[in-house]
Amino acid sequence: MPHHVTDRPPVHALLADGTTVCIRSVVAGDHDQLEGLYEEMSPENLRLRFFAASHRSAHLAADRACAPARSGYRALLAETQGRVVGLAEYDTGDEKDAAEVSIAVADGLHHRGVGTLLVEHLVSAARAEGIRAFEADALSENHAVLKLFADLGLRTTRRFEGPEVRCTIALDQSDTYLTAVEERGRAADVASLEPLLRPKAVAVIGAGRKPGSVGRAILHQLHAGRYTGRLFAVNPAAHAILGVPSYSSVGALPRTPDLAVLAVPAAAIPETAEECGKAGVRALLVVTAGLHADQAQALLAACRSYGMRLVGPNCLGISNADPELSLDATFAAGHPRPGTAGVAVQSGGVGIALLDGLSRLGIGVSSFASLGDKFDVSGNDMLQWWESDGRTGLALLHLESFGNPRAFSRTARRVTRRMPLLTVDAGRTDAGRRAAASHTAAAATSTMTRGALFTQAGITATRSIGELLETAALLHSQPLPAGSRVAIITNAGGAGVLAADACAEAGLSLPTPTPALIDDLLAVLPDGAAVGNPVDATAAVTEEQLTDCLDRIMRYGGVDAVLVALVPTAVAAATGDDLVRALTRAPGRRTKPIVAVRLEQGLPVELLPATEDGTIPSYAEPQAAARALAHAAHRAAWLARPAGTVPDLDGVETERARTVVETYLAAHPDGGWLDPRTCADLLSCYGIPQIPWGWAETEDDAVLAADRLRGFDGRVVMKADWPGLVHKSRQHAVHLDLRGDSQVRAAYRDLETRFAGQMTGVVLQPLAARGTELFAGVVQDEVFGPLVLFGLGGTATEVLADHAARLAPLTDHDVHDLITSPRCAPLLFGAHGNGPVDLGELEQLLLRLSRMAADLPQLAETDFNPVLATPGGVTVLDARIRLAPCRPQDPYLRRLR
Repeated sequence: MPHHVTDRPPVHALLADGTTVCIRSVVAGDHDQLEGLYEEMSPENLRLRFFAASHRSAHLAADRACAPARSGYRALLAETQGRVVGLAEYDTGDEKDAAEVSIAVADGLHHRGVGTLLVEHLVSAARAEGIRAFEADALSENHAVLKLFADLGLRTTRRFEGPEVRCTIALDQSDTYLTAVEERGRAADVASLEPLLRPKAVAVIGAGRKPGSVGRAILHQLHAGRYTGRLFAVNPAAHAILGVPSYSSVGALPRTPDLAVLAVPAAAIPETAEECGKAGVRALLVVTAGLHADQAQALLAACRSYGMRLVGPNCLGISNADPELSLDATFAAGHPRPGTAGVAVQSGGVGIALLDGLSRLGIGVSSFASLGDKFDVSGNDMLQWWESDGRTGLALLHLESFGNPRAFSRTARRVTRRMPLLTVDAGRTDAGRRAAASHTAAAATSTMTRGALFTQAGITATRSIGELLETAALLHSQPLPAGSRVAIITNAGGAGVLAADACAEAGLSLPTPTPALIDDLLAVLPDGAAVGNPVDATAAVTEEQLTDCLDRIMRYGGVDAVLVALVPTAVAAATGDDLVRALTRAPGRRTKPIVAVRLEQGLPVELLPATEDGTIPSYAEPQAAARALAHAAHRAAWLARPAGTVPDLDGVETERARTVVETYLAAHPDGGWLDPRTCADLLSCYGIPQIPWGWAETEDDAVLAADRLRGFDGRVVMKADWPGLVHKSRQHAVHLDLRGDSQVRAAYRDLETRFAGQMTGVVLQPLAARGTELFAGVVQDEVFGPLVLFGLGGTATEVLADHAARLAPLTDHDVHDLITSPRCAPLLFGAHGNGPVDLGELEQLLLRLSRMAADLPQLAETDFNPVLATPGGVTVLDARIRLAPCRPQDPYLRRLR
């Protein structure tokens, strides 16, 4: 594959200490700065870089980096506030798939991750150019650069040659490398958020002297909430506001604040942000709304230029409820209760509802961020903060958009193995189907795509704020169930029936108690009790009897959770029994979850204080309790499942596939649907099985092709083809069961007549054997990346909409889920006595389709319909692929948005 240098736009990224640098390609105008980079190095560092302390080498190195672009060479630099602090280069020379790499970092900036960050970006660029390995020479005493290579997470070998070491670094994409990049990114991200979420000094800019302004409200919250750091106001017209000292400007403050809260008019935001940056402020919280595009651009430019992290604009604020800090920089009505839930939202109103709900439940908040328009700090940043803060045990998100879903997914998969991660699936009704012709694009909706992300990442997705809080209450207070089997106990038969319906509708099972358990329960319950599932303990049950019943069911191994539905009765009131106390006072019940349903309860969910400083969730509706239990069961099942792996595939020719794509797009710059030959060629690069076929552009050629393709019974299929044709059956562009030359000729003439001026030729195939018709496809989502869909195929695929979806690249677990999730899955496992299809080949088909989508970002849509599955194998009968021009982007490359 020919190497060619493509211009890469500048990006900003974080160093190990949380400071921001710009990574960009070198241009001719950088010559003096690059030469200065070397000239300012100590003689020892020059010797380690060039193997000799020569300033002539510095001049030559700057010449090389700033020379006109040439094939196989790339130079990237790192700069901060206009100063070049690092340079990394590779040069393939005469090699085709390997390049020499070199790195230089300014004195005083070693061990801050400049070199590592530059090399990561070089690795990404080199992979895009088809380079498979880096090679580098270093002095054996250059421990810093040798450690840099060793710690990258890539396969590195060393060969010692006297005082020098020859390093070879394989650029294979691997989970080990992605994990290493993630860990470096997480550490840098957390360091960059320290000034935002643990500031030692805060300044509120725009706090008015009179009540009614947002800035004044935030200043009041900080002051009244007893923020433990230094607090200032910036207002040139006041010496103090609300008892907080006020100064005329940021530059006039007695110390530089870590965090500045901007509550000034939109027109003043760019200038104020610039002033903060010049003063050395490390983080901004911008609550102001209504910024125009140029104002927004200037705000973000100032943040990037001066290395400030940014929350907002247009947001409610942030808080860190750690009592040692007590930071409440919001304009919510009350202060959040300190606790263990981390909360990130885009909507301020949703944020207020969650803060109030968590405080009322007693769960409390560790830290909170209202992200607003999300120019910079995102849900991904907050996840990494909560993962590291030592205080968060529960993460709640309400995100309306995702900046980098693939990076978010990897972070969420890691974080949710340590703590529950809950979200509200916002925007479910905005499922507008794409205005596209293919089955795949018609089937893919935003709801399906988000569902795939949440499922694969182990995120608990709820449908409302209420359901989110109901589920959070259970996950906060109770152990996870081992499964989905629930026992129901009630003192009122009707309440038990409602609870049973709710559990069944939530996908939970209600196992019948064993005879031994029935006898055991009847021995402790009052006369007239009905021991099934539900257990109707009757209105006559006493507190002691309910306690004994509950203890026996909790010890019973045949259920995973217990739901107790109680209603107040005059019987219990007359005897002084408190049935709720039977739930909360009994010890030894922490091995499986227990939930209460009290139909008279005023609030949707409460946490009842229990023994051993625990709590038990109590719900006003059985549906809420059942939903929460179902979410807990799903989380337990996800955690019990080992992390999936992306299997290695043999026979994949990625470079040839890229050449096929590039060749097509060179001839069709706007993209389009591939012709049958190119489509088949691309599928062959990934070993995707296709039924034999032939192409004909004349009647005589059709007869010849049919003769070559006829199966054991001599029957063939003919399909018309032209650019953009996808629904052949709908267009009546298919003839089936053709026998003999005369039928082939007649079919060709019919298609030629009906589609005159459109048809470019026909595809002929042998008539396929009987089997299950399936559908598999890919849509390249602009936000989420490639989405793989699978389900029932044939002409009814869109009508029945029996599809499942997962984001690529697929793991072994994802493939299993894809195959088992559609309603048609029983057909694949031998329902109706037909025998199971070749599941191994079906898995291979989906994995190879996923690999193709992950390798080729230009693959806009892929449509395999039908895919014929039989006990003897899996074959694609019809395939359509649409390519579109696309600049390949590495979704895991470290960069700020």
